[in-house]
Amino acid sequence: VQLVESGGGLVQPGGSLKLSCATSGFTLNYYSIAWFRQAPGKEREGISCSKAVDGTTYYADSVKDRFTISRDNAKNTVYLQMNNLKPEDTAVYYCAKRYTSLSGCGTFSDTERDFGSWGQGTQVTVSS
Repeated sequence: VQLVESGGGLVQPGGSLKLSCATSGFTLNYYSIAWFRQAPGKEREGISCSKAVDGTTYYADSVKDRFTISRDNAKNTVYLQMNNLKPEDTAVYYCAKRYTSLSGCGTFSDTERDFGSWGQGTQVTVSS
């Protein structure tokens, strides 16, 4: 099982970035995938999740209406489109897979305990 994030970079406030999470070693459609982020000096927080099978999406309040999670099961990839970026969005962004198949997103925004197979992360820096 492997998840590899990409697409991070430096962007000005108000700008956009699209992150990718390339997966392998499991059937993506059967697993919920979440995006997390960790800012310097802060705990890692769950910000968005795509539910297994039906792809229902969930967002933390901090990114709602600005970020969009999507998945392409044929390409084994999950995306995070980030618009109207703010300096407080600066963090290392990670994707992770729910441990159990055919399970929902659970309490991803409160705890990461149900998710694993972490990638190396991709740095997003929002600065003028």
